[in-house]
Amino acid sequence: MEGEPTMRLRIFDLNCWAIRYLSKRRQERVRLIGDTLRQEHFDLVLLQEVWSEQDYSGLKVKLAGSYPFSHYFRSGVIGSGLCIFSRFPILDTLLFQYSLNGYPYMLQHGDWFCGKSVGLVIMKISGIIFNVYVTHLHAEYCRDKDAYLPHRLVQAWELAQFIRHTSKAADVVLLGGDLNMHPEDVGIRLLRGWTGLQDAFAEATRFEGCKNGCTLVPDNCFTDKSELLPFPLGIRIDYILYKAISSFTVKCEELKTTTGPAPGMGIPFSDHEAVMATLHIQRQGRPVGATLGTADLALADVVTEAQTEVGMGLQAAQRQRYSWGRMAVLALLLLVLQAAAVLGTLAGLGTQQPFPKLSFCLLAFLALGVLILATGLHLFHTMEVKILHGTKDQMRMALRALQERPSEG
Repeated sequence: MEGEPTMRLRIFDLNCWAIRYLSKRRQERVRLIGDTLRQEHFDLVLLQEVWSEQDYSGLKVKLAGSYPFSHYFRSGVIGSGLCIFSRFPILDTLLFQYSLNGYPYMLQHGDWFCGKSVGLVIMKISGIIFNVYVTHLHAEYCRDKDAYLPHRLVQAWELAQFIRHTSKAADVVLLGGDLNMHPEDVGIRLLRGWTGLQDAFAEATRFEGCKNGCTLVPDNCFTDKSELLPFPLGIRIDYILYKAISSFTVKCEELKTTTGPAPGMGIPFSDHEAVMATLHIQRQGRPVGATLGTADLALADVVTEAQTEVGMGLQAAQRQRYSWGRMAVLALLLLVLQAAAVLGTLAGLGTQQPFPKLSFCLLAFLALGVLILATGLHLFHTMEVKILHGTKDQMRMALRALQERPSEG
């Protein structure tokens, strides 16, 4: 009934930047995160970039008294980096790995080797079913020349679809994580519009922390300052999003971010600032229904914009597929010519080897290497083309449904 007592839920979200051998003062910061979480007594803790299972195990032992329930999501070569700690029992879990996640030859970025995914845990708290999602999307690296935008849009679309199709039995939906998108980027608008999720920062009654809710700020000693040159105040790429389904409402009473060094310490938790939200959940007198919320012409414009960006990514992938396919064919032809020369010599059609043996062998090995590499990349970009094409088709169907909806009834 309306007026029933409100449930208060405190959520902590942080990209921990805990890359073994690479992240500065990783072990010290992980211990600091664990100590702080044990003292603060949040209800839910959503962490990203906990790449080492050893770090997760250490946190699990340290937090067992305050957060007896936890789950670590495993995927990819080095893992998803995602984990959840909870004061409440976890009923079920599910992991969905994104179809596209960068390029294997971009070793300096390394996102491809991480199993970028969305993790879901289902919990029942005071009779309310919660679907809690945690995710980490592909990084931007360079905003002016964002080669990964199509991949990140595919991830945002798949995230939105995953949430829509798995949350139908839930009463409350929560999403936390590093989305690597600015609040007005097409990807975040697509995600929020397609799922109906609300932004805790925009909806908060009270806010305390970095200006504009930024979570990547120049004052953080671990932040790469070159990435923030166009943004003197920083950027907001870490989010807590939520919505209520059925007969509940959710309101964000308070949102906080950390502001650099942890209290009483000389270093921050991470190169990202943590996001902390206090949500109030209340049962209403009658069901409000599970609606799309913002499925209107404005959302249709967002889908159109996203579809255009995906289409541009599709064209680029097709060019890459053609280039690497042509390279593979040329390498194969060179090997065939060399094989023909060797067979001719063995058959006595030539009096001597046309090239010095060492140079001939080196050329053969080089051609073989190029053939293997080019074939592998041709297959990779073929897969990329298929996924981008499939996503574009899905968006086209969604756009048609949105455009037809205003004329119904």
